[in-house]
Amino acid sequence: MNILLIGANGQLGTDLVSTLVGHNLVTAIQPGTPPGGLAHPVDLDISDTAQVRESIARFSPQLVINTAAFHRVDDIEKDASIALQVNALAAQQLALICREADIALMYFSTDYVFDGASQTPYVETDSPNPISAYGATKLAGELLIRSAWHKHYILRPCGLYGTAGAMGKGGNFVNTMLKLAHEGKPIRVINDQVCTPTFTQDLAAQIAVLIETGRYGTYHTTNDGACSWYEFTCEIFRLAGLSPQVTPITSAEFGAPARRPAYSVLENRALRHLGIDRMRDWHAALAEYIRLVH
Repeated sequence: MNILLIGANGQLGTDLVSTLVGHNLVTAIQPGTPPGGLAHPVDLDISDTAQVRESIARFSPQLVINTAAFHRVDDIEKDASIALQVNALAAQQLALICREADIALMYFSTDYVFDGASQTPYVETDSPNPISAYGATKLAGELLIRSAWHKHYILRPCGLYGTAGAMGKGGNFVNTMLKLAHEGKPIRVINDQVCTPTFTQDLAAQIAVLIETGRYGTYHTTNDGACSWYEFTCEIFRLAGLSPQVTPITSAEFGAPARRPAYSVLENRALRHLGIDRMRDWHAALAEYIRLVH
C-alpha cells in the first residue's frame, strides 16, 4: 500500500515507520523539525492546504496517516487558536483533499473527548463531552472529518509513550519520571485520574493490522487494563529497579490550568468486534518499554 505518513519523526510516527516496512511509505515532517533518523523525509506543513494538496498529488498515496497534532493541554486551555487550526481545521482540509482523490485518511483523537464521569470503560458509541479546550479541538477534528469523508479511521489512544519520546513536550511521562528519579528530585504524582497509558509500538502494530481490513470508523486503541498515574509511576520504578520517594496527590493539589477526565479508560470494543484487538495489558507493555530504554 502507498502510505503518506505525516509527522513521521514524532513518537508514534517513528514506530509506524519501523512497523509499516512492508508498505511503500512516504515520510513527511513539519518544516524545521529534526528528521529523527529518517533518510529522506518530505517537508509538509499540515496547515498549508496548497502544500498538502501538492504532496498528495505528487505521491498518490492510498492512505494518509496524520499523526500531526498540537497537544500542549495546559497551553491550549489559555489559547486554543493553534490547536483548533492543527487539530480540527487543517484536519478537515486534509479530509476534503483525500475525498477529492478517493484516499483513505487516519486521524488520531484522544481519550480527552470524554468528561471522565463514567465508572466503566468508555466505548466508541458513548457520547463525547470534553472538559478541556484540547479535548474540544480533538472532538471538532473528529466531527469535521466524519462530515467531510467517509473513508476515515479515527483512533482514540491514551497516554502515549514511546522510545522516540514526545516531540514538543520535552519527553514522555515515563522518561520524565525516570529522569526525576535519577536526579533525586521530589516526585508528586496525581492519584485521582485513571486511564490506560499506551505504548506506541503496540499502537503501531495494531494500526498495521487495522489498515489491512479496510473497515473505516472510530476505534479505541489503548493497552488493556487501568491505573492511576500514581500507580503507573510506582510500576515504572519497580520495573526499573528504582526506589525514589513518590507522593500521591490530587488533581486539585496539582493545580493544572486544564481539567483532565477523572476516569478515561477506553474499551477497544470496535477492534474486538472485528476480532483484531492486539493491544496487550499495560503492565506487559510498560515492562518491554523499560527493558528498551533503561
